[in-house]
Amino acid sequence: MVRWVALILILLLIALQVKLWNGHGGVHEVETLRAAVKKQGEDNDKLTTRNQALGADVSDLKHGEQAVEARARAELGLIKPGETFYQVVEKPGTAEAPAPTSSTSGNP
Repeated sequence: MVRWVALILILLLIALQVKLWNGHGGVHEVETLRAAVKKQGEDNDKLTTRNQALGADVSDLKHGEQAVEARARAELGLIKPGETFYQVVEKPGTAEAPAPTSSTSGNP
């Protein structure tokens, strides 16, 4: 009688272990979900930082003329009355070109 009880308890223990490791809500699924939560948290932190920067930009544009002027100068080429615009164009030969690489073939 004790052997049967022990055998049933061992089989029950094995069944519970299989369910724990392979079943729905098991260890593998929990680890996968933890990794997904960690990645989502990192993504949220990056997006929060970006949103704060964009919020600061919006605030500057709403309340400051200097920010609007700086953006207009950079993006639209704003020139105020009385200012002189100078554009420096480099000659095509003076631009830094990548150094030629020497081939290491057998022909000299």
